[in-house]
Amino acid sequence: MKNKTRRDFLRTALQSATALGAMSTFGRINALASGGSGYQALVCIFLAGGNDGHNTVVPITTAQQNYSLYQKGRQSLALPQNSLRTIMNGSDTYGLHANLPELQALYNQGRAAVLANVGNLVVPLKQADYQAAIKASTSAALPSALFSHSDQSSQWQSGAPNGTSSTGWGGRIMDLMQAQDGSAVFPSIANTGGCGLFCAGQQTFPATVPPPSAGSQSPTGMAKLNSSGAAGTTAQQQLLGFQSGLQLVQAADDILNRGNQYANTLSSLLSTSNVSTAFPANNPLAAQLRTVANIMSVRGSLGLTRQIFFCQLGSFDTHGDQTETQQQLLAQLSQAMSAFYQATVELGLAQSVTTFTASEFGRTLSPSGTDGTDHAWGNHHFIVGGAVQGGKMYGSFPSLALGGPQDANLRGTLIPTTSVAQYGATLAQWFGVSASDMATVFPNIGGFTTSNLGFLG
Repeated sequence: MKNKTRRDFLRTALQSATALGAMSTFGRINALASGGSGYQALVCIFLAGGNDGHNTVVPITTAQQNYSLYQKGRQSLALPQNSLRTIMNGSDTYGLHANLPELQALYNQGRAAVLANVGNLVVPLKQADYQAAIKASTSAALPSALFSHSDQSSQWQSGAPNGTSSTGWGGRIMDLMQAQDGSAVFPSIANTGGCGLFCAGQQTFPATVPPPSAGSQSPTGMAKLNSSGAAGTTAQQQLLGFQSGLQLVQAADDILNRGNQYANTLSSLLSTSNVSTAFPANNPLAAQLRTVANIMSVRGSLGLTRQIFFCQLGSFDTHGDQTETQQQLLAQLSQAMSAFYQATVELGLAQSVTTFTASEFGRTLSPSGTDGTDHAWGNHHFIVGGAVQGGKMYGSFPSLALGGPQDANLRGTLIPTTSVAQYGATLAQWFGVSASDMATVFPNIGGFTTSNLGFLG
């Protein structure tokens, strides 16, 4: 029982102090490195619950289909055509949800792209392959536990669509890039709360930096570990200074000591951040992205040239009240992503920062009841940044005919035409991962014809 308690204690310390045992001491902060030569960052925005892609990106007039086909499949959930915000993909016309004006503007400016019908795939899969696998009760070619929130979230973040993994593809990327940040005094991966496997590597562990509480003027919500007052601080220091003689407990003491120093140092640095871009109020994603921008603004003092961030916006599990719920969430997404892009422009980092959306799965085309949808599979995603080859749609937009070639179950459950591995590999290559190392990050990437979808220059 004692061993279990110590392991739990150490695990908690690692999570709360961001595995600071692997970090350098804070006396090595490079205050002169204001720019961070060759800096690049990836920012993942996870839309937890499964965003409904069908009402996010809508075909209006394309070579293969039109609005009426969408309207027939969507039934009571169809958005009025005159409410959609028009974007072009070559000669094809699509519409974004009415509450995505900022993303529409970024798309039309060439700073945003859409990647169509992405999802967890073991290998490329056609409708006949899916049906044969279901009939044979074999899952070798299928992601395990399809349509399960927890399983599909883990698979999306781990890059292991039909197995288990203790690491995520964000963490594995940073494992490979450690030499870039050899003198860093801050973890290369940071999350603003809720990161699962995506952030974990074999040698890389994330920092958790929550956004400020509502009404706070602080640039970050990072709490100091000694915030219990003078008496509490003294007691804590006495406890941490106690030489227990037990190696495991002593290691945890060291981590917490460094955690105190880390929190104080980061808070001090972020108090000098002067990012002036206005972020929308009462928007949880905007608060997270403002924190990310503030951390980026002190990247030189932290000794970082590569960073990955994980943010999360929840409540997309819309089995009911989808119209009302999604319109609020998409407004938050669009406003927050636009403000963050403007912040990267202010920081001179627009070409160096790529922001992308993710979600465990899409939702059924046909409604569940009158105003809800069920868990599905393929989904559409946004990529934003100065390096994005924007104003275009990538991948293959699926047929929205119920029972059509991408429909897994006659309800508009789309079989993905682009895999998470291909999506992530394109981001990873831009970030600096070599082709020879790509299978380390995405073990099944070799099963797909391309590992670069072309949306980043």
